[in-house]
Amino acid sequence: MFYTALMKNRALKSKLSSIKAKVRANIEATAQSKIQQNKMAESLRKTNASINPVLNTVLPDEKQIFADAIGQVKPLVIDTVRLIKRGHKSNTSLKNDQEYNKANKAIAQFHFSDEFEPNLNKQGPMKYVREGVDSFEVKNLRRGHYRPDLILDLHGLDQHQAKKELAALLFACQKEHAQCICVVHGIGSHILKNKVPHWLVQHPDVMAFHQAPLEWGGDGAILALIELKDKYNRD
Repeated sequence: MFYTALMKNRALKSKLSSIKAKVRANIEATAQSKIQQNKMAESLRKTNASINPVLNTVLPDEKQIFADAIGQVKPLVIDTVRLIKRGHKSNTSLKNDQEYNKANKAIAQFHFSDEFEPNLNKQGPMKYVREGVDSFEVKNLRRGHYRPDLILDLHGLDQHQAKKELAALLFACQKEHAQCICVVHGIGSHILKNKVPHWLVQHPDVMAFHQAPLEWGGDGAILALIELKDKYNRD
């Protein structure tokens, strides 16, 4: 019995010693952990202490930095532009357009005189060729080499109206780049039949004319060749 009790006592002491060793190890580990935490806290405090002065430094104004980098500059002057809506002309522009059209129509009509009597061939078909123009152009008109780009029918118009329409036609030739025109004057009382050739001779843009071929009116019409004055001349 005594021996058994002694063995149990020894086992108990051994367990107690083992427990004490574990407790001491835990205490030492805890102490080491606190030491490490304190070291880290101290290191962080020192780091903050060194950074704060930099963070607290007042940075110079960004605009001033940019100005110093660029140097001397000269401000731009913004021009004031007056805009006009598209599709709407100002009163001044409309007035100028109207005056321009009136002036050009007046110039076109100026060339027509009812008193002027040109020396035209009264025998055979009516024809004319301007001085300096190849007489072969008259034959080209007679043979239908040229086809009219614009046709004016004067039927039903009096002499004054016919003259205005013819002037407008010749004015339009330059704008429309029409090299050949056909003027249908008809026969009737022969007033327009006689006047149309007299008016055409007076206009500086008319190079030549000839009684029209049958397909364009024959004896009741004239084919005229027009001199185009700009780069769109189709010749």
